[in-house]
Amino acid sequence: MSELRIGTVMWPMEPWPAAGELWRRAEGLGFHAAWVYDHTAWRGTTPWYDAYTTLAAAAAVTGRVRLGTLVTSPNFRHPVPTAHAAKTIDHISGGRLTLAIGAGGGSRTSDAGILGGPEWTPGERAGRFAEWVDLLDALLRGPETTFEGEYYSAREVVTSPGCVQRPRIPFAIAATGPRGLRLAARQGDMWVTTGDRAHRHDPQGAVRRQIAGLEEACAAEGRDPGELRRLFLTGFTHEPWLASPDAFTDLAGRYAALGVTDIALHWPRPGTAWDADMKVFEAVAAEHGAPA
Repeated sequence: MSELRIGTVMWPMEPWPAAGELWRRAEGLGFHAAWVYDHTAWRGTTPWYDAYTTLAAAAAVTGRVRLGTLVTSPNFRHPVPTAHAAKTIDHISGGRLTLAIGAGGGSRTSDAGILGGPEWTPGERAGRFAEWVDLLDALLRGPETTFEGEYYSAREVVTSPGCVQRPRIPFAIAATGPRGLRLAARQGDMWVTTGDRAHRHDPQGAVRRQIAGLEEACAAEGRDPGELRRLFLTGFTHEPWLASPDAFTDLAGRYAALGVTDIALHWPRPGTAWDADMKVFEAVAAEHGAPA
């Protein structure tokens, strides 16, 4: 099994250049990756800065840590400008970008909802997700893409020169259902899960079942499941990931035994459910990270 890598989720709430100092600090602490949520807003939080612009700036002030969205979605982005922005960040960072992609939420207050228009059915959301990923894949592979789908299109889009990373920027596909897992097996370089909110009493059992589903999807797609890294985004179960360094080590070991290869911890945010002892957070990074 691949080595366990530890990353952190950054909050796009601080103005620049203070935010830049936080991204440099994340790299200095030794995290393998620093991720950012891609929303127009999140749970009423303000200010909330744009993910892709933030990643471009972070790419310019760091030199080792991998950078990425966690996750971007079809909710308010079209694949053509998304590919253009992602390719640019890949060049600024020297090939350190990973795009985590998900289907997105369906509420009226979600990124899709605030744009107006009818709500998407679950079937339409799944269809848009798959088509969005397939078109983004084609655009990033280039050199020219024409695509006519049910939901998205592109006409003679030239993407040369391509990405620094070949054949394209890695995709991390967030999925738990059968259609999403098949998409992850077909297009993913990594798979992402937060567990299962319906089974919070047994989060590890939920992830075990999800990984079994992922392996079945890989078999159906003719894909070696060992080619996909598996990222667990913490903070959505009741597990005490940052109660102490020992608590983290114990939980990390349990998830690694299930087949998880990557873990993402939220940067401590005082006064919220994402708060944690910064000394514990730093100790975890020091023990499990790779200082620059």
